[in-house]
Amino acid sequence: MATRFVQINMKARNDAALGGFWAEALGWELSSEGPGVTNLEPPGIVYPDPTAVCIDLVVSPEPKTVKNRVHVDLAATSAAHQAEIVARLTQLGATTVDIGQGDVPWTVMADPDGNEFCVLDSHYDETGPIAAVVVDCADPRLMARFWSEATDWTLHEVTDDKAVLRSAKDVGPYLLFLRSPDPKTGWNRVHLDVRPYPDDDMEAEASRLRALGATAVDLGRSDIHWKVFTDPEGNEFCLLAPG
Repeated sequence: MATRFVQINMKARNDAALGGFWAEALGWELSSEGPGVTNLEPPGIVYPDPTAVCIDLVVSPEPKTVKNRVHVDLAATSAAHQAEIVARLTQLGATTVDIGQGDVPWTVMADPDGNEFCVLDSHYDETGPIAAVVVDCADPRLMARFWSEATDWTLHEVTDDKAVLRSAKDVGPYLLFLRSPDPKTGWNRVHLDVRPYPDDDMEAEASRLRALGATAVDLGRSDIHWKVFTDPEGNEFCLLAPG
């Protein structure tokens, strides 16, 4: 048994409006699951597809108050390409932001809802528009151990400062855990979603995740078809129904 990292879930003041921004930014298609939920995925794929980590935007009245612990890095093939992407996204409504990054080769931006993301300068021409999904953490080695066992994603690198995973098929974006001194405060507005394979049993997979160190979160709801957990550092993630 194993899960796959299939999408990120992002809270939004207006899911349709923010979806429009990200669809233009990534060149992806958007659809709606119903009121308050907008889905984004590359054109032509059959979800879930290891070549992409899709995005679900879910409406939320809660304001963003702190830096997100999960963000995306957008791919560029050169410094000139990076500048083109930054200019285009600025026209779409993104802004450059200073989060204390100092003199770095990537550009830190925020979408119209204030969600941080980075535009890289080069070296990512085989991942698709999202080069990596980045998670701030206290202990990259702990996160690498949990997430490489919780999913079938392959661990490519682990140090005291970062851990890098990629899909079992070695395609699509990377999952990057970066050491950060900032403590987690409150519910993450952006979190990871994982999905078992079609023939797997959801309850068995939930038990396996708990044995690995995940903690079940009781939302007090019986009308949802997913399960909510936190990883060993308290980051929320959802276990979706097999498929």
